[in-house]
Parts: sequence; structure tokens; C-alpha cells
Amino acid sequence: MAGKRYKQLSEKVDMAKSYSVVEASEFISELKSAKFDETVEIALNLNVDPRHADQMIRGAVVLPHGTGKVVRVAVFAKGVKADEARAAGADIVGTDDLVEQIKAGNINFDIVVAAPDCMGLVGQVGRILGPKGMMPNPKTGTVTADVAKAVGNVKGGQVNFRVDKKGNIHAGIGKVSFDADKIAENIKAFVGAINRAKPSTAKGRYIKNAALSLTMSPAIKFDIQELLDIR
Repeated sequence: MAGKRYKQLSEKVDMAKSYSVVEASEFISELKSAKFDETVEIALNLNVDPRHADQMIRGAVVLPHGTGKVVRVAVFAKGVKADEARAAGADIVGTDDLVEQIKAGNINFDIVVAAPDCMGLVGQVGRILGPKGMMPNPKTGTVTADVAKAVGNVKGGQVNFRVDKKGNIHAGIGKVSFDADKIAENIKAFVGAINRAKPSTAKGRYIKNAALSLTMSPAIKFDIQELLDIR
């Protein structure tokens, strides 16, 4: 049944067309088929070689309209910084106790933020957090003295991105229930961050391919030239 539904959705998509950001944002809701509020997902293929350290694209961007996802944040901090994290809305704040919780497999959070003086503690669970993509990193703003700001950014719709071995980047940039203009603005914010992260050593056409889809839908192709012009 799912295969039949997917085929019906695919017939709605003009495979020969390259959609503008506005067109894609307006059209994506027509591909909704699930009973839940599907995530709007963007996929980019970049003309970079991540085997070279200077072409490893990694960073974070706070989307203007958030992701529509409720994010639980754990913070490694102590003293005043711990109080600031709690006041900013952190779900879990701790030091040694948080280390033990993670070692025990109790990972009921999505993102980890750490004050610089707690990175020694984070290192004790790096082998657990790393494979899950949860290791705090200065490049994504999750290792910082301003833990309150970091928690606010994450709760407010920060999306972390990192290119894989084949030059691909995937991210959820909203929900199908969002208005089309909000989806468009989130797309532009995300793509702008990717463009600003372009390494000076990258040659040729930076974004080779890009598409938009829902959790359970076929993808629609973007007009690449328009994306390249976003800053």
C-alpha cells in the first residue's frame, strides 16, 4: 500500500523541473501522505572532498522559524553556569552525575552543551556521545562559556550540519504544517549558512544537487543557481 501511495505522490512531481525556493515551499504540502506532521527535509550534494580537513563542512544555523521539533538539551556545567543553563530552559544539567547517567545508557536528550571547564568530563563519555552525533563542538556553538545562549539557540531551532564522506548534507528544516513562507525562509537561512561555509579550496560548482522532501515523500529538485546566490 505504501508503495502505491509513493507512486501516486511521484506522479505529482515534475521530474524535469527545477523548483525555485518559493515553488518548492508551496508545493511540498501537496506531497503529504502520513497522519503525523511530517518533517520537511533538505538534502544537498556539495562539490567538496571531506577527506581533506580544509573541505570538511561543519557548522550550525538557527532557523528563523525553528524546526517544529521539541528538543531536549543536556548541559555539562557547574556553579553559576549551571544556574544560567537551568534558567535558559535546559532539561538536564550536571557534571559527574551526568557522566554516570550517560554511562548507564540513560540518554533521554537530543543535544549536549558544555561549558569549556567541563570538557574533561565530556571526554569520559566521548565514545558514547560521538557515534550518536552528540559530542559538543565549538564549531556548532555547543562548547561555550555562554551556555544560556547555546541552550536558547538549540531550543529555538538551531540545526547542526556536517558533510558526509560523499559530500552530502541532510537536515530537517521545518514541518509540513508550517506556512509556505516560513519553510522558504528556513530554507534560505540553511542554504545561506552552507554557502558561507564554502572553503576557499573548493573548486567548480559548489552545490551540485539539492532536493526537498517530506519524511515519507519523493523529492523535488531545486534550481541550483538560485541556491548558489543565497547568502
